[in-house]
Amino acid sequence: MANKKGTGMLAVWCEVPENLENEFNRWYNEEHVFERLSVPGVLNAARYEAVLNGPKHLAIYELESINVLKSSEYKHFLSNPTKWTKKMSPDVIGKTYIRNVYDLIFPNPLESSALVSPLADALQVGRMNIPKQYETEWNNWYNTIYVPNYETVPGVIMGRRFKAVEGEPDYMTFYELDSPEVSQTEEWFSQQTAHPSNASMREAMEHISGSPGIWVKTFDPS
Repeated sequence: MANKKGTGMLAVWCEVPENLENEFNRWYNEEHVFERLSVPGVLNAARYEAVLNGPKHLAIYELESINVLKSSEYKHFLSNPTKWTKKMSPDVIGKTYIRNVYDLIFPNPLESSALVSPLADALQVGRMNIPKQYETEWNNWYNTIYVPNYETVPGVIMGRRFKAVEGEPDYMTFYELDSPEVSQTEEWFSQQTAHPSNASMREAMEHISGSPGIWVKTFDPS
């Protein structure tokens, strides 16, 4: 079975004018996603819409590694956009446009079952910074305590953590969920205080506006 996840991720958030949304969605679903999936090393993709916080539109591309975005095949599409892309790309029409490239930091390596798993129907995504003086301790806590404990919550498929190599803020936490309700349950919220380190480490991190957010899948090209 072919891998659907690697060590890199491209995430694109945007808001577009309401009167352009229908054509924007058609462009993304009929042309753009498949164009990107034709690039060697782009393993999977899906589109989502926000149900809590935002921005509204989120496109996720799973990459074999971040080096995929340096390949001649990927650069060809950047240098030769279609007429439809020139008209509807979110960097052209977006009221909000965020394009971040991420490197996987936890778990690394992924288990074989995770490597072949599709993107989930729902996501909770947190984007944050951490002051340098707490960074080592905070990353250790996040990887050994916080994410593993959240993965015990019913309906949580898996959690991953990424470091931004393009864009900001520095860190992203990416939970794949069975449904958007999972991260609104009593079991989920109980994890916030489940360990003695949680209070100080949660207080230290700096979530950006709109984070964490919850998104539901609207388009899966597979």
